[in-house]
Amino acid sequence: MAGGGDRDGDGERRIGVAMDYSASAKKALEWATQNLLRRGDTLVVLHVLRHGGEEAKHTLWAKSGSPLIPLSEFREPAVMQNYGVRCDAEVLDMLDTAARQLEVVAKLYWGDAREKLCEAVDEQKIDTIVMGSRGLGTMQRILLGSVTNYVLSNASCPVTVVKGD
Repeated sequence: MAGGGDRDGDGERRIGVAMDYSASAKKALEWATQNLLRRGDTLVVLHVLRHGGEEAKHTLWAKSGSPLIPLSEFREPAVMQNYGVRCDAEVLDMLDTAARQLEVVAKLYWGDAREKLCEAVDEQKIDTIVMGSRGLGTMQRILLGSVTNYVLSNASCPVTVVKGD
């Protein structure tokens, strides 16, 4: 994407990073901040929660996801607890560093990560999405399906997969 344009051609890009707080997602965020993001971009942290006990609490956002959450709120444990998300110090440090040069926002969704990430690309006008690869074993991939493979096949923007160790 470096050197390439965005969907609107105005030079400001919206870069999505799929974040589930796993080691591979953190590596994807680190890679994006070091290799892809540039001044003027908007970093959209995309986090999908499975439907669970808090489902009724989030009925309002079940389809569209949460409102965009600015970094100042995303780093507040009490605010994030309302969404059912725990803050992660390592992720917040990377986001704080990125926020010195660009806008950082978060968007939460509830449901199937494969579908919600592809929907997020369109809804948030994401120019490219970066995600980690968990390295599921063959049997797990057959039984569960791979979120990464699904997004690679179905997202309407370029997808960068950052492999784990």
